[in-house]
Amino acid sequence: MKTESAIKRDYKAACAKYADLGVDLNAALAALDGVAVSVNCWQGDDVQGFEKGRGALSGGILVTGQRPGRARNAGELRADIEAAMSLIPGRHRLNLHAMYADSGRPKDRDKLEPEHFKGWMDWSRTRGIPLDFNATCFSHPKADSGYTLTSDDEDVRSFWIEHCVKSREVAAAMGEAQGGFCMHNLWIPDGSKDDTMFRFRRCELLKDSLDRIYSAKHSAAVLKDSVESKLFGIGSETFVPGSHEFYSAYALRNGLIPCLDMGHFHPTESVADKIPALLVFFPELLVHVSRGVRWDSDHVPVSGNMLTSLCCAIVRNSAHGKVHLALDFFDGGMNRVGAWALAARALLRSMLSALLEPIERLRAFEAEGDRFAMLALIEESRAMPSGAVWDFHCLRSGAPLCGDWIDRARKYEARISWRRMRCCPTRC
Repeated sequence: MKTESAIKRDYKAACAKYADLGVDLNAALAALDGVAVSVNCWQGDDVQGFEKGRGALSGGILVTGQRPGRARNAGELRADIEAAMSLIPGRHRLNLHAMYADSGRPKDRDKLEPEHFKGWMDWSRTRGIPLDFNATCFSHPKADSGYTLTSDDEDVRSFWIEHCVKSREVAAAMGEAQGGFCMHNLWIPDGSKDDTMFRFRRCELLKDSLDRIYSAKHSAAVLKDSVESKLFGIGSETFVPGSHEFYSAYALRNGLIPCLDMGHFHPTESVADKIPALLVFFPELLVHVSRGVRWDSDHVPVSGNMLTSLCCAIVRNSAHGKVHLALDFFDGGMNRVGAWALAARALLRSMLSALLEPIERLRAFEAEGDRFAMLALIEESRAMPSGAVWDFHCLRSGAPLCGDWIDRARKYEARISWRRMRCCPTRC
C-alpha cells in the first residue's frame, strides 16, 4: 500500500511530465470533480424491488447468478449503496426505479405518489446524494403481453400512461426536495419476438402515449426527461417500437433528452460515435454505461475500448457537463457492492484518462493536417503516469485506492451481506 507521502511525491512528478505535454493536472482533476455518476439501485437486489406479490422478472430482463446476500428491503439496500459510495471517489447520485417505493403501500403503479418515496428523499437529503428516477414498465401482470405503452388494449395502455405520469410527478418532487434536477428516464420493453405486419401502428400508439405523458409540464430546474431506445430485447428480437430512430425524432421535436445505453445497440455500433452528432441538435444527452457482451447488454462495465472511446468522445468534443452518466447493469453472480464500485471507478478512471490527453496540441496537429503527429502524440500520452494522478484523486477525495477498496468490498460482503442468508428472508 502506497503511503500518503509517496502518492503526493508521485503526483508532483506527474505534474511536471504532463506539463511538458501542455496538460494542467489541477484543471483535469477539477473537471473530474464535476463528473457525477448516477449509480443504479437495482444492482443491489437483482432488480427485485419492494412490491409485495410481484412475480418473476419480465420484459426481457434476466439476472443471472445466485450469490447470497442481496438487499431485501430499503434499509439493507441503502446500507449497501452507502458502502459502495464510500469506495468511489467524488460525489455522485442514485438512480431509483418506481418499483422501489419504500414509504407506505401504493395500490398499484398507477397510484404512485411522492409520499411513497419519502424514505428515499429523507435519506437523499441527509446523505447529500441526489436522486434520479425511472418509471418501471416491466415485471407486472399488465406487461405480460409484451406491450405497455403500445398495447392494443386501451385499458392496459392507459394504465401505463398513468404510471408514467405519476412517475414524472414523483421525479419532479424529488428534484424540488433536493434543490436541483431529477432525471426521469423512460424505457419500455415493448416489442415482438417474430416478424410483424403493421409496425407503424405500434409506433403510432407509442407517439400518442408519449404525447399524453409529456403533456404535463414541469420546471426544467427540477425535472429532466429522457427516453431510452433499444435495438432488441429478449422476447423482442425482431421489432421494438422504441427504437433509436423513433426516440431521436420524438425527443428532438419535444425537447426531451435522448438516452443512449451502451448495451442497447448492435455489437459493432459505437455509442461514442453518436455523441458529437447528437450534440449538434441536443443540448444534453444521457448515457447508460453498461457492457454489452455479444447479445447481452447488462454486464458490469470495466475499462476497455468501449469505455475509453465514450469518455474520449465526451472530452474531445467539450461535452463534459452536457452528457449525463448513469450506470445500468445487474449481475447476481458477483459481490454486488464491489460491482458498483468496480463500474464507477472504471468509468471515472476512463474519464480521467480522457481529461489527461493534450487536447489543444492534438487539435492543433489535426488543424495542420498532420495526422501522423496527432496519432503519435496520442500514443505517447498513453505512456504517461496517469495512475499517479488517479491515486492522488482518490487520496484527496477520501476514497480507498489500490487493493484497499477491493478488500473493503470483500469484507463488507462477508460481514454484512452474507449474514442475511441466515436471517429471515422477508422483504419490506
